[in-house]
Amino acid sequence: QVKLVESGGGLVQPGGSLRLSCAASGSIFNINAMGWYRQAPGKERELVASITNGGSTDYPDSVKGRFTISRDNAKNTVYLQMTSLKPEDTAVYYCNALVYVLRMGHQNFWGQGTQVTVSS
Repeated sequence: QVKLVESGGGLVQPGGSLRLSCAASGSIFNINAMGWYRQAPGKERELVASITNGGSTDYPDSVKGRFTISRDNAKNTVYLQMTSLKPEDTAVYYCNALVYVLRMGHQNFWGQGTQVTVSS
């Protein structure tokens, strides 16, 4: 099986920055796309950033200009650099990857999540 492990979450004041990391391991042949989602209490999980194998990125208007997604293909790792954080960014952030798994084909995997809290 493929495992995704997030790190880098924590408590930060409004206007501050955090950098999240997500490392994938397991029977990986290729990772086609990776992304970050978040879920706040009482709300549905929403996409905050995605990146394809070719490097194309996508962001919703709520984070555009503040968040930057990047990936290191050699390390099977994706990053989310978050700046100018706002209280409304508070949520559990989840890593997601579309992976071609050996002997299985394409599969979608989720990380356990990391808490980001923006508060003074």
